[in-house]
Amino acid sequence: MKYLLLIYSNSENWEHPIFLRDPRFLALPEAERDRLSQQFGDLLEEIGESGELVVGTPLADPVNTRTMRVRDGVPAPTDGPYLEAKEQLAGYFVVDCDSPERAAEIASRFPDARFGAVEIRPIMGQSGQEM
Repeated sequence: MKYLLLIYSNSENWEHPIFLRDPRFLALPEAERDRLSQQFGDLLEEIGESGELVVGTPLADPVNTRTMRVRDGVPAPTDGPYLEAKEQLAGYFVVDCDSPERAAEIASRFPDARFGAVEIRPIMGQSGQEM
């Protein structure tokens, strides 16, 4: 089953990987920062080698985002998402794993889960029957 892991973070320091710019990460002792960075690299290597990683993509700064709505047949674009939100969608990963528990375990190992949030969403197939 495929799962979408949505990485949310504060948009103040937008550069990827986002957790490396988080003030809470930067306040950690150097050894702890190194450990978390290594953990992230090890996780990507593990899920890449196991075939669980389908894709991972960082997203551009929310100030570069446009939202499109069509009302009464008229396009109504606006700048960005709701920028007053503290956490913005920073990127995503798609993983293909055996269970929701495994998807949650992978998500919990992203350093971003410690400083922001990682949302786990099952991806439905075309029929939607797996839900």
